Amino acid sequence: MEEKKPNNLGGQLNAGRGYEPAPQKVDPKKAAEEFEKVRTKLDEFKKKVIKKYNYTIAISLLPGQACVLFEEDEQLPKEVIDSKPMHVLLLIPEEHYKDIPKIKPEILKIVKEVGENIWVHIKTPVDLWNYGLDSKFEFLDAVSASFPVFDSGLLGAFRLANIHKSLVLRKFEKYVASYVIAGSLVRGTASKDSDVDIFVVIDDTDVKRMPRLELLEKLRGIIYDYIREANALAGVKNVLNVQVYLLTDFWMSVKDAHPVMFTFIRDGIPLYDRGTFIPWKLLLQMGKIKPITEAIDLYMKEGDRTNELVNRRLMDCMVDVYYGVVTPTQALMMLLGEAPPVPKHLAEEVKKVLVDREKLMSESDLKTLAKAVYLFKQYEYGKLKEFSGKEVDEFMKEFQSYNKMIKGLRAKIEKRVQEKTAVELNKEAFGLLKTFFGNKNEKLLVKEFDEKLVKKGKIQQRFRHIVHDVANFPKKVKGKGMSQKEVDSAKKDAIELIDSLTEYGQRADLISTRRGSMEITYSGNRKAELVLFEKDSFIIELGVIRKIHDGKLVKSSKEEFEKALNDNKGKLITKVSNHVFDILKREFGDFELSM
Repeated sequence: MEEKKPNNLGGQLNAGRGYEPAPQKVDPKKAAEEFEKVRTKLDEFKKKVIKKYNYTIAISLLPGQACVLFEEDEQLPKEVIDSKPMHVLLLIPEEHYKDIPKIKPEILKIVKEVGENIWVHIKTPVDLWNYGLDSKFEFLDAVSASFPVFDSGLLGAFRLANIHKSLVLRKFEKYVASYVIAGSLVRGTASKDSDVDIFVVIDDTDVKRMPRLELLEKLRGIIYDYIREANALAGVKNVLNVQVYLLTDFWMSVKDAHPVMFTFIRDGIPLYDRGTFIPWKLLLQMGKIKPITEAIDLYMKEGDRTNELVNRRLMDCMVDVYYGVVTPTQALMMLLGEAPPVPKHLAEEVKKVLVDREKLMSESDLKTLAKAVYLFKQYEYGKLKEFSGKEVDEFMKEFQSYNKMIKGLRAKIEKRVQEKTAVELNKEAFGLLKTFFGNKNEKLLVKEFDEKLVKKGKIQQRFRHIVHDVANFPKKVKGKGMSQKEVDSAKKDAIELIDSLTEYGQRADLISTRRGSMEITYSGNRKAELVLFEKDSFIIELGVIRKIHDGKLVKSSKEEFEKALNDNKGKLITKVSNHVFDILKREFGDFELSM
């Protein structure tokens, strides 16, 4: 069953976008093959024309189905039409329009030299725009669809606009009141990469239930989506700037003499119009569209607002610079481990920490900070009414110098923090090792750590290289330095080592006496520890505590072990029962016990 087509603009929007690729009137493959046959001749023609007339804007081959339009418009002789020539468009600047009678004979000579049946239409951009003003939009479509032989930029930009127009018309059909091109392209001041400025006016007079703002947003979303496809199809890099207006809003702006609309109507050229834009343009040229008194008063008030607006923006500049000074300074304080001071007390806190204590910031830099805080306070209390452009420039220079200093300071502080962290972690780790093995140098402590803790299975193997890294940590940071990522990784490893040593120390404290504590050796050189109590016994291996309970080996915890030790008042037993041996046999296989 065929779907019913929406009969108004609101229905068309709510029915979905109905997006389809742009229809192809000509088979592009076939057209390309035909064009390739005459490319050599056209290239020769192009080279000769450009060499003689270097101001040429564009040369293009008009599509075959459009040739009849130009033949009828220019009333070509019947014998020329019957010869079925290739129709070529030659665009030259408007200032050379008066030279066309001289140019034509020379172009005919070039055509004869090329030896191809070519009819050349010599036109200026104004001739193209006149097609739009005369509502001959099919001529503009033909120029847009022509094959470019040479293009300085105008044809590509025009093709982009016309493709986008086709997509919009295909979607909205009768609701497009006007599709108008304007800007530098129409004024003749555009370069090859210039933006293409477009105005689309949509007739919204049949919309009853949808709010105007919602309608406009939906229209913009759809029309803007077509920009991407138009760029892809046109194959150019020009940016398409599209402004979408509702007919009712646009008319109100014209009636109130909005300057943008005046300029748009004055300079714009319709690529499509349903009798809306062209009458406005004629009325404007006749002086019939005049601004009302209220509009004049409104625009006059803009002059009065300018001074206030500029002062407001200069004040905003001062506030922006203030935050540019204060926020990074607070970050430095946090980097030093200080709580970020409130802006009100920032200058005095920075003096205590960065100037007096750390001796990292100079008094002159502190003055910049103090000035920023003072100016903002005056602004907050309403005492600072104006801030001149000269003052903004001076304050900005001070900020740039301060910001450069802050960045250098950060590097120094980070280096200092890294060194402090390395020394503290090294001191803590080797402090624990000294409690286990006595007050020895780091080299001997590392050796004993390896022999008495790692090899005996009391500390995990992976800590063997970590203890060496912790020993070298302060030297590495002070020497060539380490990246923050390397420091963070070394810090993480050092903390894990300290935690593991602390846990080992706690276990050693819990079992301060070796009575009732036996070492289990199994699977070669793997080690575990058996601690015997009256009721339950515990096995400790690499920090993992398990309990022998009801003839089974189950998970336990440090808290449960401590409770068992307290319940037995620290007394351990040295007798190993048969059922304990059976459990150890099942768990470890062949094993040895030693006191």
